[in-house]
Amino acid sequence: MILDMYFERQESAIDETRRKYGNRLFRTSVNILYSNEDAEECVSDTLLKAWEVIPPNRPLMLGAFLARIARNISVNKWHAKGAVKRGGGETGLLLDELEECLTSLSGQPEKEYEKHLITEAINSFLGKVDKAARVAFVLRYFHGESIGTISGRFQMSESKVKSILFRARKKLRVHLEKEGVVI
Repeated sequence: MILDMYFERQESAIDETRRKYGNRLFRTSVNILYSNEDAEECVSDTLLKAWEVIPPNRPLMLGAFLARIARNISVNKWHAKGAVKRGGGETGLLLDELEECLTSLSGQPEKEYEKHLITEAINSFLGKVDKAARVAFVLRYFHGESIGTISGRFQMSESKVKSILFRARKKLRVHLEKEGVVI
């Protein structure tokens, strides 16, 4: 229904999107930025971006589509503000944890193609790991959830969550090498 509103260019689509997905988008942004004001700005930017790209795009899963936009905007804002020391370095830690698996991509056409291949390889990898590892991985590296939050959600110790994520990163590295992704 919301997508139809976008395609009909009804401005109420933005209000409905904020009502349904706003909290989720805010949590994703605040987990990256550690600032309520910045997170709220990212949510607004996400809604504007959605208005700009729908149509012509018609995402199959609007929530996931919006979360990805919010995450990208938040990470870009974090980089732009030089926020390495903000939030106790949690966002920097997230990026450092994955650095061993991924290369830096700068936006050049060939790098964008590599980014697409890496995304496909990661999606393929996530489809092959057990549910606990998949959910923990997505919560940590996509939504920016803390180890403590993930351990509380799964009712397990933080060391167990760290172990699950460590093993998942090791398996991801092997998977990426098998897929021919340059590390």
